[in-house]
Amino acid sequence: MRIAVTGSIATDHLMTFDGRFRDSLVVEQLDKISVSFLVEDLEVRRGGVAANIAFGLACLGLRPVLVGAVGRDFGDYRAWLERHGVDCDSIHTSELRHTARFVCTTDKSHAQIASFYAGAMTEARQIELSPVAGRLDGLDLVLIGANDPEAMRRHTDECRDRGYAFAADPSQQLAWSDGEMIRSLIDGATYLFSNEYEAALTEQKTGWSTEKILSRVQVLVTTLGDQGVRIHRKGEETIHVPCAPERSKTDPTGVGDGFRAGFLAGIGWGLSVERSAQVGCLLAAHVIETTGPQEYHLTHRDFVTRMAQAYGDEAAADVEPIVRCAQEEITRA
Repeated sequence: MRIAVTGSIATDHLMTFDGRFRDSLVVEQLDKISVSFLVEDLEVRRGGVAANIAFGLACLGLRPVLVGAVGRDFGDYRAWLERHGVDCDSIHTSELRHTARFVCTTDKSHAQIASFYAGAMTEARQIELSPVAGRLDGLDLVLIGANDPEAMRRHTDECRDRGYAFAADPSQQLAWSDGEMIRSLIDGATYLFSNEYEAALTEQKTGWSTEKILSRVQVLVTTLGDQGVRIHRKGEETIHVPCAPERSKTDPTGVGDGFRAGFLAGIGWGLSVERSAQVGCLLAAHVIETTGPQEYHLTHRDFVTRMAQAYGDEAAADVEPIVRCAQEEITRA
């Protein structure tokens, strides 16, 4: 299946301050604030929704095409993704800006001071999907994730105009978007991904009920945190898939991206939406068990064993030959 994944590509720079910010702040002087905190450690993690999803798809044996904008500082990150099977040949490289960056310091009371530098991401609006489709001899699905707003609008319009099936995943960009913008991003989508809060926000801002949304999209996929996933399709019974048991809860960052990768991998394998959601939930469990959204490692036997434990022997039998072939391909690569 030829899948293009569009959206943010970024790095997270995470620091820890072994004190409390409030002890260094003078409320009456906040308009003149000038403070510096000596941090204890620094973690640099690969991130960005598109990169996270593409990584997960590649770990499951697909060859996703990552579409987004980065800076010239992207070299090491590109090498990492390519080693894991992600096609990076359609990434735009800015001549002027660095790759998007999230910088966050957390104190011992879990208060945070953070900044997000969009950087090269603002140039994603320059990317056209037609050359990507031409290089691949077509596109079966385009995922349109959180990105530069004009890039999201352009990619969605192009998918509708050229007849590319697309999955709408506006996620973090819903907060600032108005109803007109949101309607333009989801209308005509094959899949619409959101969490429970985002689903309510979408209905509130668009003025569309669940039934109205289902007249505009084919499949509505809503993640429910530790309650699993709910899938709506017009005229069909609602499907609920529980979470796969996790072995630990280490870091929730990127769990939603992991689910989307697993779900789309299942669709790419030709599985039902229910089975695909089960694959997504199991991949999400792998993400939450590791620190960072791209640090998990999959093995064929363990994945199939956990699939059986979570969803039964029939589910495991459905995915076993596919996962085995996928792992063999990765090993040969």
